[in-house]
Amino acid sequence: MADPKGFLTTGREVAETRPVAERVKDWNEVYVPGSLLPIISKQAGRCMDCGIPFCHNGCPLGNLIPEWNDYAYRENWQAASERLHATNNFPEFTGRLCPAPCESACVLGISQPAVTIKNVEVSIIDKAWDTGDVKPQPPERLSGKTAAVIGSGPAGLAAAQQLTRAGHTVVVYERADRIGGLLRYGIPEFKMEKRHVNRRIEQMRAEGTKFRTGIEIGRDLTATDLRKRFDAVVIAAGATTARDLPVPGRELNGIHQAMEYLPLSNKVVEGDFVSPPITAEGKHVVVIGGGDTGADCVGTAHRQGAASVTQLEIMPRPGEERSAGQPWPTFPMLYKVTSAHEEGGERVYSVSTTHFEGDADGNVQSLHLVEVEFVDGKPTQKPGTERVIPAQLVTLAMGFTGTDVENGLVSQFGLALDERGNIARDADFATNIDGVYVAGDAGRGQSLIVWAIAEGRSAARGVDRYLTGASELPAPIRPTDRSLTV
Repeated sequence: MADPKGFLTTGREVAETRPVAERVKDWNEVYVPGSLLPIISKQAGRCMDCGIPFCHNGCPLGNLIPEWNDYAYRENWQAASERLHATNNFPEFTGRLCPAPCESACVLGISQPAVTIKNVEVSIIDKAWDTGDVKPQPPERLSGKTAAVIGSGPAGLAAAQQLTRAGHTVVVYERADRIGGLLRYGIPEFKMEKRHVNRRIEQMRAEGTKFRTGIEIGRDLTATDLRKRFDAVVIAAGATTARDLPVPGRELNGIHQAMEYLPLSNKVVEGDFVSPPITAEGKHVVVIGGGDTGADCVGTAHRQGAASVTQLEIMPRPGEERSAGQPWPTFPMLYKVTSAHEEGGERVYSVSTTHFEGDADGNVQSLHLVEVEFVDGKPTQKPGTERVIPAQLVTLAMGFTGTDVENGLVSQFGLALDERGNIARDADFATNIDGVYVAGDAGRGQSLIVWAIAEGRSAARGVDRYLTGASELPAPIRPTDRSLTV
């Protein structure tokens, strides 16, 4: 145990953010560099080392949280890094991007603010990179077997790294021009600077993983060709089919899916553009969708100099405390103020868009909305609550409905889909096609980064066993596992 009285004597402190006026002028991460290290050992000491650590159940990776909290408290950073990497290939990603269901399941959280698990995690891994404790781990011998991984998001990268370390020759195919999937082009730089992705890619290259960008399986390379070249295939292509908004005026210029809008700013940071082809500069921006992707659009619009930003959500505003219907240790739906929301804008709940209006040139100019209430679980419009708000740029951030089926990947492999439109798989993450496996959102549906990494690790075990007859790789989850719910 770290500090036996830590949870009694130390209050919760989180990472310090830079002033809003400063950070909206750049694309750097919002947190003050180095602000965590002076406080993080005491914060780790708040861990109670519970007899039954429910934080393990909150995290699908099975992170050894009390163990690395103890090491962080004692400032044994090398041991903390080793325990952190025992269950998680990319803790610098999860430490920045995960909504931390582990903290919602923290036993201390029953009566006090939970341990800052996420902050401890990112402090350990950042320290490990600074001290050189993160090194390539190439296999001692090669198996002679080959595997292709389709998609370079967190699930694909985790599967590729595990299989490479098991001794297989692995090639990752990515249809974008850079490796990283949504980590690269779906997450704004102010949430995670891409240098963190770049150095993991270099580590994986040093271990032997090969990367091929600008190749879309199904279009640029057929499934038949891929199966001829490799002994096994892992599909980790994500759930990239975005939910649309089929209302009058949807065809107007200036209405874009979030994943059409967000990647362009990342490309500006990469140096591909001087300014993005789609920009919020000087415009009244409306973001439809109240989740994390919507918040990413809000923060991006602020940095581009939007005249105003309004975020719409059809659901009622969540409470600020757990309700009786969302008891500990489940992950509650709470009112969350992200760094993007701190920077300005208006959030409107319980509203639905009825239609858009444009100018003579076909550009969107306004959005018509109406208040709704839920009757028998369905949103019902409230008469007399209609209003119009200005909108010269609209981003749709309403989630995703499944994996891409238009590029031919699913049909060329002959893959079966489940009732939700995801690629079906068995207990080993194997599809109905021999030697073809699926990991991440392509099989699970839209989910969290920790679930994607856990899926990649688990699918790698199934592939390793298929290729060699046995496997010592860990499999933290089953395809049927789900988050803690009531």
